[in-house]
Amino acid sequence: MTTTLRRGDGSIYLTIERNLRDDWVHARWHGRQTLGTVMDGGLTYLDMLRQEPCARLLNDHRDLVGAFTEANDWIQQVWTPLIIGAGLRYIGQVVSPDVFGQFSMEDLQQRIGDQLQIHMFENLEAAKIWLRAQE
Repeated sequence: MTTTLRRGDGSIYLTIERNLRDDWVHARWHGRQTLGTVMDGGLTYLDMLRQEPCARLLNDHRDLVGAFTEANDWIQQVWTPLIIGAGLRYIGQVVSPDVFGQFSMEDLQQRIGDQLQIHMFENLEAAKIWLRAQE
C-alpha cells in the first residue's frame, strides 16, 4: 500500500509505502518541508502503524531540501510518544545530501535517540541492510 501526500500546488512532499515483505514503512520525503507537512506526514505514519503495527521505519531524506528544525519540538514532544505507543522501535535514516537537512536530523537524533534506535546512513541499501537485522 502506498500513500502520496501533496502540497496545495499538487507537488508531492511525501510518499509512504508499507513494505509487507520486509515489514517496514518506507517514507520518502521530497523537497522543502514545513511544520505542517512534517505533522501531516508523521500522523499518516501513525495511522498506518495503528492499523498494522510495525517496529521499523525506513525514513528516506535523499530528496529532502533544507532544514526542518522548526518541526523537531513537535516530533520530540508529540509524535515520538505516540509512535512508540503504536509500536515503532527502529528508524533507518537515510540522510539528505543537503547540509541543512543533515543538521536538522542530527538535532532530532539528539532529542529522541534515547527513545528509539535511530541509525544514520548515507545510502538506501545500507539502511535496508540494518533494518532487516532488527527483529
